[in-house]
This record gives sequence, C-alpha cells and structure tokens, in this order.
Amino acid sequence: MNRELLMLVEAISREKNVDRDVVLGAVELALAQATKKLYAGEVDIRVALDRETGNYETFRRWHVVPDEAGLQMPDQEILLFEAKEQIPDIEVNEYIEEMIPSVPIGRIGAMAAKQVILQRIRDAEREMLLNDFMSRGEKILTGTIKRLDKGDFIVESGRIEGRLRRNETIPKENLRTGDRVRAMIMEVDLTLRGAPIVLSRCAPAFMMELFRQEVPEIDQGLLEIKSCARDPGSRAKIAVVSHDKRVDPIGTCVGVRGTRVNAVTNELAGERVDIVLWSEDPAQFVIGALAPANVSSIVVDEERHAMDVVVDEENLAIAIGRGGQNVRLASELTGWRINILDAAESAKKLASETDEGRRLFMEKLDVDEEIADILIAEGFASLEEVAYVPLQEMLEIESFDEETVNELRTRAKNALLTMEIAHEESVSDIPEDLRSLSGITPELLGKLVDAGVRTLDDLADLAVDELTDMTGQSADDAKALIMQARAHWFTAENAPQA
Repeated sequence: MNRELLMLVEAISREKNVDRDVVLGAVELALAQATKKLYAGEVDIRVALDRETGNYETFRRWHVVPDEAGLQMPDQEILLFEAKEQIPDIEVNEYIEEMIPSVPIGRIGAMAAKQVILQRIRDAEREMLLNDFMSRGEKILTGTIKRLDKGDFIVESGRIEGRLRRNETIPKENLRTGDRVRAMIMEVDLTLRGAPIVLSRCAPAFMMELFRQEVPEIDQGLLEIKSCARDPGSRAKIAVVSHDKRVDPIGTCVGVRGTRVNAVTNELAGERVDIVLWSEDPAQFVIGALAPANVSSIVVDEERHAMDVVVDEENLAIAIGRGGQNVRLASELTGWRINILDAAESAKKLASETDEGRRLFMEKLDVDEEIADILIAEGFASLEEVAYVPLQEMLEIESFDEETVNELRTRAKNALLTMEIAHEESVSDIPEDLRSLSGITPELLGKLVDAGVRTLDDLADLAVDELTDMTGQSADDAKALIMQARAHWFTAENAPQA
C-alpha cells in the first residue's frame, strides 16, 4: 500500500507540475486531519512520512508556553515547568511530542483525503503562478472584471486574479462585470481566498506608475517623480525634477499637445493633474505646489515644520481651492503644514509675534523697548540666537558697540540657564512611564509640560491634531506617541482575562 501511495504521489506531481514534496505534504495533512477526528478536543497532530519508503509515523504534540501566560488552548499547550519535568533543557515555543498509533491509509475517507490533497495542490499551483507573475516586476495589473465578491471587484488577468476593493476605485467610476481595468498592485495577501493580489486605483503610486509608462525619460533616469498627492477622480499634483539640464521636466510630462498627461487623465476618469517643479528649497517647492495661486511672501517655521504663506485678496480663493482642496494637496505633496493668510492676517500675526518677542527680550534681558526693537529688526527671535549667534554678526549691528554686545550675550546665557533650571524643577515630578516613552526628548517633554500634559493618561487622551499643535510633530510621529501612551489601557483591559 505504501509503495502504491508513492507511485500515486509521483503521478500527481507530474500531472499537476507540482513539486513532489508539496504532494507528500498534502498527504501528511490528510492523515493528520483523519487522526484528529479520533480525539474529542482540538489536538495538534503531526504526521511524518518517509519520502523513500512511504512509511509514516504519527505524533501528538504540545506547544510550550511561559508559565505566567497560562493555558489558552489546553489540548495543544503545556506550561514550561511541566515540560521541563519531561525534557529539562526545553525552551518556550518548542514542542513536546508523543508518538500515537497511526491511522491506516485504507481507513481514510477517500473523498476527504482527495479534497485535502487537491486543495494543497491548488494552493501550490496558485503560489507558483503568483511567484512567476511577481518575478516579472510588473506594478500595474491589467485585466477584466470577472465578478463581484462581497462588494469587491475581482479582476482577472490570465490565470491571475486581483481584488479591487470598492473604496480603492475612483469615486463616481461606474465599473461593471466585463469592463477592462488597470490598477496598482499594492500587496500580495495569500490569506485572501481566490484573489490574493490587492489592487488600488486611488493610490498616488498608481498615478506615478502611469506617468512612468507614458514618459520614457523617467525610465531612462532623465526625470524623476519625487512625490504625488491625489484627490481621486478630481485633482492631483505631482512633483518632478530633471537630472538633465537639457530636459524640461514639466513639458516632458505634459507631452506634445498634452498627449502624455491626457493619457493619464483619461485613465483616471478625468482627474486633473498639476505638474509641479520639485525644489530642494522647501519654500520654493511650496510656492510651486500652490500654483496657480501667486504667493506674496512666505515664512518658514522649521521647528513646527510649517509655513505661513501670504497671498493677496485676489489669490486667496485660488490658493485655498474648492473645499480647501488646493492647499490640502500642496501640503500632502510637500510634506509641510501650510497656513494660507491674506495681507491683513499676516500683518496681525507679525505684530503679535513682534510684541511677544519684545516682551521676551525686555523681561529676560532686562533691556528697554528700544534695544528689544533693534534686536527684532535685526532678525533675532529667541534668546538662543542672542546668546550663541557668532559674535561678529552681532558686532555688525550699527547701534551696538562691543561692550553692549558682550553684555547682551551674557544676560541671554544667564537667562537660558535660569530657565533651564526652572524647567528641570517643573518636570522633576513627571512620572517615569511618560519620560521613558520612545521618542520623548527633553525638549518635547518641556512642550508637553508647558501645555499641561504631565501624565501618561493626559497624553493618551489627546487627539493627533492637538498633539501636533502643541509640539509641531508630524501627524505620524504624534499618532505613534499617543498609541504608546494608550498601550497600558489595553494591557489593563486584558489583565483580568489572563
């Protein structure tokens, strides 16, 4: 019987063009499932089949878990201290096995065994097809909508199927069975039955890949798309840069009479595309990203990673865009927070900042309003700048002599030292669990304390936008910090269950 089994395995392997070990693994799984039916609980069974003789042995096994974790699945697990009584040097996550009688092949239900084996073979065939497809390096799948599955579109391309979820289609796009579509391959998830390739028509990467296919200069390395931001089906912005001075990046992407950009627009249901020139200078990049609005002036706040952009009354609506679309896309494209201001708002904010700076210098440096105004007029905005800017730069200020400069620098350093001591005292009672969070720096901790955040729960209660306003962090960093602070909530919830 065992010899006949091996002959059958060889035949199936050749017929299905599947590796012999895959078929043998399917036989082992079928035998294990048949053995499980002899036990009342959810036991873990392993069958080891000799690849040469066809003989096999059956084992029941238990997963070794830490003593403090307890048994979640008593039929499959064993505590570490109990396992060590049998095997002294065994470790957590290893297995203890006990040989048990094997189920004769002749007693296995023929249909059950056949279904298990064929399913494993189908899985292996699918994996081989996927590996072959992915090895070609294609980023876009082109196929036909075959059917709907729980609201998702199943796209067939040859013998490969992809899953295009409805929320990854372009809004107002009316797709039907039989339509031909193109979509970006986002990931391959083998746990998805039938269609393991996850697709998207909304991802910015899809637009970037479409341009790469339409503009050969990108593949040649002459052009590069740096970033992309989309409002799918409505409007998008892409940032491009040329690595060859002879190549105009915007004109090249537009194409003769707009043929290239129109090809992308037509594929994306009429989505209008603004092509922006990328720049290493963040301010220049933001100015280009806000086109077609004309910018009057711009103020960069490196600490908060934000920019105040001033536009005149005529350009205010254009800069913001319908529903804030233009400024939102520009912010996503550049990675900077952009605040659009008109001239009146800018003047009001500048006056407020000037008053704040004047009060700071007058209070901390013990100077009169005239000296404070001179410092502000010369571009000084903080005590650190007064204390540590190169001496020669301050000596170039006509209103100050060397003695005055040295005195101002000394007072600024003393004020900073006093403030630092006061800060250390103010955060000395901050709990260690808040101090020890990953990403918490002394500067960041100081900002939190100044904003009234003094405990882990205070931080956990914040929304992402509240934290970014306090600290100037990116949304991703703020979210990660908040989730760290909330972790103890979930641990506390799970403790009684454990």
